[in-house]
Amino acid sequence: MKVAIVLNTSWNIYNFRLNFIKKLLEQGHEVHTIAPHDDFSPELQRMGCVHHDVKMDSRGANVVRDALLFFELRSIYQQIRPDVVLHYTIKPNVYGTLAAATLRIPAINNVCGLGTVFLKENLVSKVAMFLYRLSFRYAKKVFFQNPDDRTFFIEKKLVSPAIADLLPGSGIDLQHFQPVPFKRNQTFTFLLVSRLITDKGILEYIEAVKKLRQEGVHARFQLLGPKDPKHKRGIQLRVIDEWIQNGTVEYLGTTQDVRHFMSEADCIVLPSYREGTPRTLLEAASISKPIIATNVPGCKHVVEHNANGLLCELKNADDLASQMKRMASLDADTLQWMGENGRKKVEREFDEEIVIQKYLESIQAA
Repeated sequence: MKVAIVLNTSWNIYNFRLNFIKKLLEQGHEVHTIAPHDDFSPELQRMGCVHHDVKMDSRGANVVRDALLFFELRSIYQQIRPDVVLHYTIKPNVYGTLAAATLRIPAINNVCGLGTVFLKENLVSKVAMFLYRLSFRYAKKVFFQNPDDRTFFIEKKLVSPAIADLLPGSGIDLQHFQPVPFKRNQTFTFLLVSRLITDKGILEYIEAVKKLRQEGVHARFQLLGPKDPKHKRGIQLRVIDEWIQNGTVEYLGTTQDVRHFMSEADCIVLPSYREGTPRTLLEAASISKPIIATNVPGCKHVVEHNANGLLCELKNADDLASQMKRMASLDADTLQWMGENGRKKVEREFDEEIVIQKYLESIQAA
């Protein structure tokens, strides 16, 4: 079969769908990857994929550019004639599905998370829901990464319950993210791994850090992830530079492999506003690190309060600070126990093999 995979970055395909693609290639399928060109596009080709560059702006909505995306995807689909196409993220889900429908190509979609667009009822959210409702009429299958998102789409009549299914996110490679031996740093170390945009709770993290410092809590507070000031909800460089210069946080820059940084921390923090299934938390749990995250869809499905981590209130820097202070006060045995619970949960519920098998079954059924 010819299988097309469409995403908003080649980096995303390579880092989150690598083993799935390997399995497809092993089974003799012809795999076409469709995404904007970046450093990972050649890597996909070296693996054996046929890569197609496409223009796609993931930062916001632009009617003209989005209309052009529909025609560009349709042209690529018409050229390669895939037997099935898999879409991830909102624009491929919407415009890719519509493009595939005009050519009678089955589409399997993945809603990786709702994002903050759905947290408010306004014109933008209404347009987004209209586009989802329109495009998902033509999907063969729609996967959701947590039950809250699936319920939301069904209740809003954006998708038929008959084609709505659940997946544990993109899953986690349990061999790649192995448990690390427990150690507690002399100075307790918190690490937040994320793109630096407000949706991830970066500002709440900074406010919590300031509060803890004022209270005399002796700890290290780290931040790892790319700056993205051009994003609609990106944080300006001068603001980030101020945090660094004032010593509020240690900014660790970016990396292609988070394992070293995570293994050196005592606790991973993600006070995000909403997630599908947050990759950062899966990675943290997989290497046996305790977690602090917001009590919101996506995060609360990875973190069990008082079991493998702690949950805090949404957009509440004071509560986040309180949970961080509590985490830092836990004894070594409890921290180790939480980390071990996280690893067991990931093995039980989020193994990448579960995801791969579901995709393979859906492809065959298409």
